Amino acid sequence: MPSFDPRPQHEALLPGIKAAFDQVVASGHFIGGEFVEAFERDFAAAVGVPHAAAVSSGTDALLVTLMALGVGPGDLVLTTPFTFFATAGAIRRLGARPVFADVDPRTLNLCPERAADALARRAPGVPAGRFKAILPVHLYGRAAALTAFLDLAGRAGAELVEDVAQALGARLDGHPVGGFGRAGCFSFYPTKNLGGLGDGGAVATRDAALDRRIKALRNHGQGAGSNPYEHELLGGNFRLDALQCAALRVKLPHLGRWNQERIALARRYAEGLRAHGVTEQVRLPDFGPDGGHVFHQFVVRAERRDELRAFLRERGIGSAIYYPIPLHLQPCFRDLGHRVGDFPETERAAAEVLALPIHPGLPPAAVDQVVDAIAAFVRG
Repeated sequence: MPSFDPRPQHEALLPGIKAAFDQVVASGHFIGGEFVEAFERDFAAAVGVPHAAAVSSGTDALLVTLMALGVGPGDLVLTTPFTFFATAGAIRRLGARPVFADVDPRTLNLCPERAADALARRAPGVPAGRFKAILPVHLYGRAAALTAFLDLAGRAGAELVEDVAQALGARLDGHPVGGFGRAGCFSFYPTKNLGGLGDGGAVATRDAALDRRIKALRNHGQGAGSNPYEHELLGGNFRLDALQCAALRVKLPHLGRWNQERIALARRYAEGLRAHGVTEQVRLPDFGPDGGHVFHQFVVRAERRDELRAFLRERGIGSAIYYPIPLHLQPCFRDLGHRVGDFPETERAAAEVLALPIHPGLPPAAVDQVVDAIAAFVRG
């Protein structure tokens, strides 16, 4: 049983995807054009904002958004040390400094109280400079505390940028995440809730000027109204091709159903583990408010995590660890001066988290099999 299998999602959609590909091929327009623009319109509507820019990956969505906001050398960006590397990597690539704050042990998202401390006191060794942005992550599909971060960003004079790579479709106070801050950055990596047939990403925003700037930067800084080969900005090649956009547009209408299926599987996991009485040894994730978690991953915590993973592997059950090395302890960030113990909740989570199989098309009986195996492990 793999931890993720995209094939059940694709089987019923293959005729539509192939037909969309045929349209793209017949048009001869593979970069930009009507297929990209149509997907951008549909995606913006799904996020509840007026603008979206399709880009080459979730990583590039973060990078081009920070570029568009003017983040650069000497700037500070507040974020979490417990997330995929790209969140802090994009900050550092621009010469800015990621400033970390610890996570909430319940949600594993950036903790607003610790974030406020970091903004107010700044860690030893962090040079003087202005916080240009706050970058919370909706980890594993669980919506972050955006109301608190909007307040913090306003008081700090910083932009709020959401890393929504893992949480497309999650809602907070009835509104989709990704539309609360100045911009929301999404990933269409194949394992995501809306996965492409390769790398892909998008930036959603309510700001028309920011959208235009991002679309120029993704095309080497050449604006829509520019003369050919006239570059207003120093950008890069962050475009998403028409074939990917065509496939994603076929898949997008099914996102809500797929997310509901993920939520139902997560509830089955929770009910089964509670019924076995093992939730002290294998702790459940926080589900959040209704619709506040769309379970890109179903992540439990166990002090004997590595033993449990080996036990599951022996029984043919896949699992994964997201993420075993916190960002503040990554070798490439040694110059930030962090040590073991700086962010204890993050370090504890990195030693305990285990992602169990979850994806649309996973049979409920497979969840029961995993639950039974976990119960057998706990009982020895």
